Amino acid sequence: MDSEADNDVFLPEGSSVTPNQFLHELPSYQSLVRRKPLNYGTMESRRSTGKKRSLSRELSHLEVVDANTPPREFALSMQQKRKLRDEQAMHSQHTKGWDHWKDNTRNFRRKLKHDTFGFLKHLWLWRSNINDIEGKFGTGIGSYFSFLRFVVLLNLVIFLLMFCFVTLPLVISKMEVFNSTQVVSSSFEPACSKYSLPSQVLKYFYSNIIDLLSGTGFLELTYLFYGFYTIDSVTVYSFKYSLPLAYVLVTIVYLLLSIFWIVKRAVEGFKHNLVSDEERFQSFCNKVFAGWDFCIKDQYYARLKHSSLLHELKTDLAEERLRHRKEKRTQRETIRIYLLRIFLNLIVISVLGCCFYAVYLATSYSQDYSITMNAQMDDRLSLVVEYLPSIVITIANFITPIVFENIVRYEDYSPAFEIRFTLIRCVFVRLASIAVLLVSLWTKIALCSRQSCEPCGYNHKDYACWETNVGQEMYKLMIFDFLIILAVTIFVEFPRKLLVTNLSWKPLKWWGQQEFEIPQNVLELVYGQTICWIGAFYSPLLPAIATMKYFIIFYVKKITLMENCRPATRPFRASSSNFFFLVILLIGLILACIPVGVGIAYLNASKACGPFINYNTSWDIVPDTVKTFPHGLKTTIYILSSESFAVPFFLLTCLVMFYFIALAGAHKKAVEQLQEQLAMASRDKMFLIRRLAEAHSISI
Repeated sequence: MDSEADNDVFLPEGSSVTPNQFLHELPSYQSLVRRKPLNYGTMESRRSTGKKRSLSRELSHLEVVDANTPPREFALSMQQKRKLRDEQAMHSQHTKGWDHWKDNTRNFRRKLKHDTFGFLKHLWLWRSNINDIEGKFGTGIGSYFSFLRFVVLLNLVIFLLMFCFVTLPLVISKMEVFNSTQVVSSSFEPACSKYSLPSQVLKYFYSNIIDLLSGTGFLELTYLFYGFYTIDSVTVYSFKYSLPLAYVLVTIVYLLLSIFWIVKRAVEGFKHNLVSDEERFQSFCNKVFAGWDFCIKDQYYARLKHSSLLHELKTDLAEERLRHRKEKRTQRETIRIYLLRIFLNLIVISVLGCCFYAVYLATSYSQDYSITMNAQMDDRLSLVVEYLPSIVITIANFITPIVFENIVRYEDYSPAFEIRFTLIRCVFVRLASIAVLLVSLWTKIALCSRQSCEPCGYNHKDYACWETNVGQEMYKLMIFDFLIILAVTIFVEFPRKLLVTNLSWKPLKWWGQQEFEIPQNVLELVYGQTICWIGAFYSPLLPAIATMKYFIIFYVKKITLMENCRPATRPFRASSSNFFFLVILLIGLILACIPVGVGIAYLNASKACGPFINYNTSWDIVPDTVKTFPHGLKTTIYILSSESFAVPFFLLTCLVMFYFIALAGAHKKAVEQLQEQLAMASRDKMFLIRRLAEAHSISI
């Protein structure tokens, strides 16, 4: 039992202040009195209530402690953890028979799970490379390479899906291992089924190089493009495998898988971002007092961890300085900044409009000129014309980030927000450029003004196999983007490093060694991945090309980072960037779903190539397959796809969503109360330390 004399510890000798009055001076008590003076009793009653609550918490804690739960799972001191471990060891010695076997089995499973995760962690792709990058350049740049690793794995999974369920059955049928059925056109319009394939005559070597770069010629008659998949079904013993159905379902599966995977990683990053960015003082304390990993034994990795913590502290301090400067702004300065931002955003809108109009003109000119003058053009000129939309998009993607990065510096944002805002602007340019390209293509494919286009529902004269044409455009964008990245690295970044290092010319010194521009590099990933998502339906092996492309780009970017770049002058936090990178990628995925969905469900399928010759649209294979199901299963599917099920399901989803929103609000309020209690506890400690210092000075 605590005695009243225990309250006299921090009181000076001969003080007239009673213990009760002294405790009433605590900041936490004064705050409670100011808020609810009638609902809080005396200090003694609150202390007794607090003792009862703490006693009940201890009893409940002892009751729920599992003898097999590791001590590290509890928020206890080291001494308490050792005591708990000894108690668990004594408990395990007294258990016999079935209980003893269950305890041993549970411990073995837990240890096996821990060792397995540890082993798999060491097998992560590029783990040591990313740790090296984080140690030298900070976790912000390391988060870009982690994001690049995620994109490589995502493309690899998409490629495996498309290859196993779409390409492999066609390969098997070509090898005549199993019986297969070719797609036979049943179109009543012979003009719709005419498709002039490229000739297989002997060509010059440079012509094959041009075909390799543009996806035409010999490459058009390979597994790479949609038009080569002309198998209706493959019979494996008694099982009939429908290739058109698999083509549509696998496309839906890889899009849904990408959404779930990105959302899962984004939610994890959002939770980490929510915790780390909630309180700046708490972030400083966590990094200074709890940021070191005491499991590190190697001196090299210790230096990397030290450098990583240093970069994070620099980022926090830079954002804190900007926050203090923002708080000291006058009303006149605030109005001036907002007017400047409005003016700069008008410039940004003008730049975006010019870029979109240029892409539209380039696409229209390329398609018209290629159709009308293809037989009279030189091969090299033909290649330039075919790549004209890609060239214009690349020039726009190269110029606009530079313009936006210089504009955002005058808008007075924090370093992290500058990166996000620049990313939003640049990703809008890149993704909207792809959208303009596709709209320009589809206006020429689907919106046919001539009477001769009506029998087929699309422009069958100029685009007999329009899916292959779209796949070729996506292929050219992918290849050209890869070549531009290599060209910039070899012919711009390396010479810049050599000139700045070896020459003392003042303009070169002012130009300086380059920094690793995270917005530009993230945009390259999002742009290329959006192309892959769109083109995978029209070019099933495009994910394989994307996987090899990004695998090479990882080492190219690592070499240019280590050899050509210097650490950023304005570091930024990685916890928020990881989440934001995935949000940008999710935006690209949503944009990719629109043209793929329109191409499957709305546009008429080509009648001259592909597995959907006998269907109006690619989606028609799904209802036709459902009609062959048993009556009970067919009725269930019809009910699930009807409005009578969709409306109640939507209402139920809204209720569940509102419940989780309310739950999240309650959790947020509880977290705020706990943070306030921690702040009060720190003020109480400071008050007691100050009174102790006063008592010590009086006694001296």
